[in-house]
Amino acid sequence: MVDIGYPNESDSYRAARDELLKSEIALRAQVEEVAMRRRSLPPGGELKEDYIFDRLVNGSVQQIRFSELLPPGKSTLFIYSFMYAPEMDAACPMCTSFLDGLNGQIVHLDQRIGVAVVARNPIEKIQAHAESRGWDRLQLLSSANNSYNTDYYGEVDGNQQTMINVFKRDESAASGFSHFWGSEMAFAPAEEGQNMRHVDMMWPLWNVLDVTPEGRGDWYPALSYTQPIMFNGH
Repeated sequence: MVDIGYPNESDSYRAARDELLKSEIALRAQVEEVAMRRRSLPPGGELKEDYIFDRLVNGSVQQIRFSELLPPGKSTLFIYSFMYAPEMDAACPMCTSFLDGLNGQIVHLDQRIGVAVVARNPIEKIQAHAESRGWDRLQLLSSANNSYNTDYYGEVDGNQQTMINVFKRDESAASGFSHFWGSEMAFAPAEEGQNMRHVDMMWPLWNVLDVTPEGRGDWYPALSYTQPIMFNGH
């Protein structure tokens, strides 16, 4: 397959690794095929309404409409529905882990698209959690006073749900926007021994663990850890 080998590897290792490489190449092709089919989707439904969200600006609560979220010159808006509602004692650790990574990528994503994060808690509680995580780039919004979460599956039957939705500017739509894609695999039956994995393709944590001998195991991220992080034994 490739002319490569590592020090002291056995013939059996190289043979098995070459077979695995075939599967990895096939997976790469399938990922691109799915991405191409996703890009080829026709326009989805028109945005239900020009939702009004709460946000914090210099410590003051202000309102912003959905139509104002997308910066000039951008045509695509990526919205992550974050599991953090008033009835929850703390923010979802899994969502928090995902957003820890997304925060660092905003400087790059901003070159192409708009990004927002929505939760149903009052914006002050969302901001307090964000500050505890060092999130300094995410556009944080509260949907406490609108129906965005229930309309676009960030909340189902009163239960919070992790959900990603992508919207496009659409001049043919009265609202100016149409829905493009949602992470609907969240509602598909999971494979045995797995969760839905509907956002895993965008989540560095799991992709790194998937190339280790231990794999993911039955471990999940937490909001905090008792053991200190070690660097070079210190």
